[in-house]
Amino acid sequence: MKLWVYPTTNRLRTTRILSVETENPTVKTFTLKDKLCAKAKPGQFLMLWIPGVDEIPLSIMNTQHDGTVSVTVKKVGEATEALHRMETGETIGVRGPFGNSFTLRTGKILMIGGGTGTAPLLFLAKILASKKAKITFIVGAKTREELLFLSELYAQYGEENVLATTEDGSYGVKGLATKPLESLLKKEKFNIIYTCGPEQMMLEVFNLAEKHELSLEASLERLMRCAIGICGSCTVGKYRVCRDGPVFDAKKLKEVKNEFGSWKHDFDGKKIPI
Repeated sequence: MKLWVYPTTNRLRTTRILSVETENPTVKTFTLKDKLCAKAKPGQFLMLWIPGVDEIPLSIMNTQHDGTVSVTVKKVGEATEALHRMETGETIGVRGPFGNSFTLRTGKILMIGGGTGTAPLLFLAKILASKKAKITFIVGAKTREELLFLSELYAQYGEENVLATTEDGSYGVKGLATKPLESLLKKEKFNIIYTCGPEQMMLEVFNLAEKHELSLEASLERLMRCAIGICGSCTVGKYRVCRDGPVFDAKKLKEVKNEFGSWKHDFDGKKIPI
């Protein structure tokens, strides 16, 4: 009998939290050391184990040559609430990195992030900026307080290249992150759009990219338990997001358009509306 041998990246390693940075009242960035995850490419994710609670998938926000890796986490449930209570020096577990990554393109780049979806785009932007890509950002949130990394984006790419939106109109354009997109696409030509955030937002970005015949890559979020394509909890159409994604191009999204932005699976495997 041939035994299945798990790849090294899937083995659980324990490490300690090196730093915790509060981004806003519901979002924190955690930095830890893991030499495997520190080799991740933009778009990949890791599984973070909170001892005694649960294991959760998180997009990688940044890596450093010293072996550190950072994740940005919104407090939305039991596991993330427990993680938010943890402090520097406490023990956590990590597996990964998993999934595919964004393709690296040059030229004029448009990035659209909603909420914590901005985090993996920051990682991608850092790499593309080193390749002299010209980057324009659209970032959105419900309120000004919830806008993430705005000061960092302004400092890195200039205020003229960063458009902010808030649903309540407390900062920037009032509305969703997609509100200024149509007029921007009419004025400027981009080589590709990268997006990450709420799936209904990304569906609208996908539709506009199709309308303007632009390349697009989107990073999807689904319920992930195993992270290696076995459990099937993260399916979207014929794809398993953990194994075939989380990054999907426009061609693959078109194949699952009946589910993308509309349906997902809950903890019981039941198909529910997004």
